[in-house]
Amino acid sequence: MTKIYLDNAATTAMDAEVIKVITTSMQEVFGNPSSTHQFGRTAKAVVETARKNIAKHFNVTASEIIFTAGGTEADNLILHNAVTNLGVQTIVTSKLEHHAVLHTLNYLQKTYAIDVVFVAVDEFGVIDLHHLAEILATTNTKTLVSLMFVNNEIGNLLPIDKVTGICKKYDALFHSDTVQGIGQYTIDLQKTPIDFIAASAHKFHGPKGVGFAYFKKGFGIQPLLHGGNQEKGARSSTENVHAIVGMEKALNIAMASQEKESAYITEVKKYFINRLKENFPTISFNGLSANLQKSSYKIVSVRFFKDYPMLLFALDLAGIAVSGGSACQSGSNSGSHVLRAFLSDKKMNVTSVRFSFSKHTTRQELDTTILKLKELLN
Repeated sequence: MTKIYLDNAATTAMDAEVIKVITTSMQEVFGNPSSTHQFGRTAKAVVETARKNIAKHFNVTASEIIFTAGGTEADNLILHNAVTNLGVQTIVTSKLEHHAVLHTLNYLQKTYAIDVVFVAVDEFGVIDLHHLAEILATTNTKTLVSLMFVNNEIGNLLPIDKVTGICKKYDALFHSDTVQGIGQYTIDLQKTPIDFIAASAHKFHGPKGVGFAYFKKGFGIQPLLHGGNQEKGARSSTENVHAIVGMEKALNIAMASQEKESAYITEVKKYFINRLKENFPTISFNGLSANLQKSSYKIVSVRFFKDYPMLLFALDLAGIAVSGGSACQSGSNSGSHVLRAFLSDKKMNVTSVRFSFSKHTTRQELDTTILKLKELLN
């Protein structure tokens, strides 16, 4: 059976070069970075070199990068510090955020009695920037805005420069979950001065279980994990040296080939959208996912004309991997919280599918997927 992977927003296949550097690291760099002997010093040097090289991609200093176990931990570290360390009392966010943000905010609200304010979105899941400005203009407490750069379910791109400008105007801190954007887009944090971002290596063909948080210089960091003084006291736990090396390599590859790959995947997405429209004239696209300028070139979210409760299962049996939403909600019967935030009940009661692409996706795979959909939907 042919296997077709169209769930790259959930995770990506590791590059062969990434696997090679991880394997070499596992064979040759086995010291504990906290040890003072030469084996430990070698491991420490590898970690710090990776930190420095990763920081260069964002035009920041190495000291502003904190290695984590992934995007979820990075978001948690940032949001907890905003409240417990930086005195933030109001957090402005949207109902379209990843649960790494929403569930953390729910916890912080219950534990520290902070105010969580949701900015309005339109029928396409687009953040209402006028409403954001109105909220910030009338808020009298220290405030953090938390809005994701690329929505992981519908692909909408946040106009991040505009949001940064609004936050600066009203003296609000700005955190962006950039997990779906890193490796796809250039983020110069000097030109676009976001205060905090989060990353996860497995979204750009790196290993799972490793990521980083960026804290703009000047913000002290209190750890979530206690027990050691790793990451300059910001995160206790022996550094995952091999994964960090793999993440560095994956990001280097992604950024070096960004222009070429984005052009290729954009054409793949355009081709698939056209094939969907040709074969299923009554389908709709969720959010701005059919807009090549205002959504991620990796993601298309399609809403079919009625409910097909076994569609994802049938596609899986045919060897085609897709998603009904965020992979983090796998097994949930409640449906996508992202789609529910802006779709009517009627539109929520039909089947939506997220297709997400990578540099490995081919037109032949998309043609096969279209044929299987025609078979299953007719």
